[in-house]
Amino acid sequence: MNTTLTKSAHTLVSKRGSWFVLGGVVILVTLLFGLLSGAGEDRANESAPANSESTQAAQLLQKFPDADKQSVMVVASHDDGSVLSDTDQSELGKLSGSLSDYIDSAQSGDSSTDSSAGDDASKASGPIMSDDGKAALLMVPIEVGLTNSDTAETVDGLRGFIANDSQAGQLTDSGMSLLVTGGPAIGADIASAFGGADFTLLIVTIVIVALLLIITYRSPILWLLPLIVIGTADGLASTVTAAVGDALDLQFDAGIISVLVFGAGANYALLFISRYREELGRESDHRLALGSAWTHTASTILASNLTVVLSLLSLIFAVIPGTRGLGITAAVGLIIAAAAVLFALPPVLAICGKGVFWPFVPKVQEAADEIAVVETASDETTGAKPVAKASIWRTIATRVVKKPGIHLGAGIIILGVMATGLIGTSVGLDQSEKFRVQSESAQGLDTLADHFPPGESQPIWVVTDSAHAKEVADSVSDLDGVVRANVTDKTTTGGTSISKVMVTGEYEPDSPAGLDLVTDIRSDVHAIDGADAKVGGAAATELDARDGNAQDFLAIAPLILAISFIILLGILRAPLVAGTLLVVNVASSAASIGLGAFLSRTIFGQAALDAQVPILAFLFLVALGIDYSIFLSHRAKKESVIHGSRQGMIEAVSHTGGVITSAGIVLAGVFAALGMLPLMVLGQLGLIVGVGVLVDTIIVRTVIVPAIFGLAGNKMWWPNKAITRSEHKYADADAAAAGAGVTAAGAGEAGTRESSAADDTPDESAQAGSTHAERTHLLSESESVGASTGHSKH
Repeated sequence: MNTTLTKSAHTLVSKRGSWFVLGGVVILVTLLFGLLSGAGEDRANESAPANSESTQAAQLLQKFPDADKQSVMVVASHDDGSVLSDTDQSELGKLSGSLSDYIDSAQSGDSSTDSSAGDDASKASGPIMSDDGKAALLMVPIEVGLTNSDTAETVDGLRGFIANDSQAGQLTDSGMSLLVTGGPAIGADIASAFGGADFTLLIVTIVIVALLLIITYRSPILWLLPLIVIGTADGLASTVTAAVGDALDLQFDAGIISVLVFGAGANYALLFISRYREELGRESDHRLALGSAWTHTASTILASNLTVVLSLLSLIFAVIPGTRGLGITAAVGLIIAAAAVLFALPPVLAICGKGVFWPFVPKVQEAADEIAVVETASDETTGAKPVAKASIWRTIATRVVKKPGIHLGAGIIILGVMATGLIGTSVGLDQSEKFRVQSESAQGLDTLADHFPPGESQPIWVVTDSAHAKEVADSVSDLDGVVRANVTDKTTTGGTSISKVMVTGEYEPDSPAGLDLVTDIRSDVHAIDGADAKVGGAAATELDARDGNAQDFLAIAPLILAISFIILLGILRAPLVAGTLLVVNVASSAASIGLGAFLSRTIFGQAALDAQVPILAFLFLVALGIDYSIFLSHRAKKESVIHGSRQGMIEAVSHTGGVITSAGIVLAGVFAALGMLPLMVLGQLGLIVGVGVLVDTIIVRTVIVPAIFGLAGNKMWWPNKAITRSEHKYADADAAAAGAGVTAAGAGEAGTRESSAADDTPDESAQAGSTHAERTHLLSESESVGASTGHSKH
């Protein structure tokens, strides 16, 4: 394995190999851009499972004449809340006629539309007065497109006509508001709010990553190289995932994928460049240093990437179409991000040389200044062990391991307090709560709810056998919470006559009472023999979507945990460590979701989480938490062979604390950028994952995990015999090293040999440990980077 990695590293960074590989990458990327350009078909946004009753009802509704037409509502009311006069009603009637003429004119300009001026389905109707006489509705049928973006143009045209119509102008001049709302208008407003939002998200993400890289590297040049590589990877991921979406008919949010590619790519680049800088403190030839860095970090990056990719692919089993599509496409994006860092960034750095670190170019002699060497006797019970340079991470880790019980208790209390945010948090938002930007349709819904039955805006539809349509309508009309139920149309499909019944409820469609009404209607119509009724509509779709998301969480969460445990066990080969890290990750995830829910109430004013947030937040928090667990525990395993479990964990935190924290800040920053988008689900997801990543890197990896190792000691690494024996073997050596305190002047070469030994495979590390006492020990992993950047590197 090491031989393969070494050969691959040599190919990537050698004088000829770097140009050859970089040229191949450029050609491949260019071909993919060229071949896949234009991919990305528009698809309907389906929020409920494909086999749900609401989806089946929607498919049946599409078989009715004028299925491509839906009504928007023009809600008319006086700004001062006064009653509409007879004159107002007369003027609204004239406006209704003008709107009919506009709809006829708009449809006649579409060659695919087969409608006429005499078709009642194409005419506006109203005004329909509210019981209190203070509001009126004009029902305007419009053609809806496959997506909200398609419908947005039609709705914008209607609003533009009202704004410029003289009849409407007289009404607005008299203090009347005319608001276009209803299902199609809500969707159109969401699409309009997203116009340019993805580009804004991309710019904000790039700026965040660029600033954090500049702060980390303190170089005017170095930050550009990973940013260009990751940016290219993001562009390629966007193109490839669009093609994958077309091939597999997937729906997904491209904004989340962009955030993942930038966040994960920046994390991988930080790890790799950190190690590269560390190696430059030992090796003056930048190509040799770069090859060594790649050899030591490639397996860790691949393992981390594999964890998240497999977790995302577990979403294949999701019943919610958007969740399933996101899992597949995001996995593709992350594979591209890892490939870019592992195979494109090294040749770029090799060609550019170590001058990219200017003005803080690492030098070999700097490493010698940072290595503490202890001169000891060379018998089997003595042998100085490499330790990292003093730093804030070493200080924290030492204090935690020295008093593990207190620190573990404090960490658990902090997580417990955070988890209390889950108390009183419900799951599921109504239509207006899902949309963070105020819109005309939202204002119209508020006015509608003040004067009409709340269910007027989004009726419940029942599709039933025509022979039982009247029986269904009469039965539903008798239910509590139903204002009216009317048979509106019928058609024939597959030789069977079906009818649709429009049900108006007295509750908000997405409210608990509105969703309970859907359940009551289903129970009622399903009991009618021969009706074969299907209940659909916006409220039914929301109910099925919430049930589907809950089902996904219960089914997929165990898969994510199983995947994470298997990968940890495969890398560490220590069941207790793998199990402990997994339990800690789950606890941290629950605490982060609780804190995120509390902050959502504070920042967004929402007491509930969107139905899709729990499963996505849990996935990202656990998978990314395992990422950082791999970074820390993999280093801890190597250090424990030399130092024993407790001291090994101190060394691991000392070496990786800075880079894990930097990576966590980068990832938290790019997830926070999701708050730029107008959907509450993305804002809440970005907030929870961003907070969770910071909690994981600052509290869990720095305090809780070291405290657990401090309590358990070498038993954590069972059945690794090299580690379980090492603490006793070197107990006397630690005392001798503490008492000696002298620096060996000629120990530089030995330290380099020892550094290589500490970074070999686990078996080779164990072998190195067995002969450890016969050598003079230097720092295994130089902290040369820490002196320059303030970050320890893995």
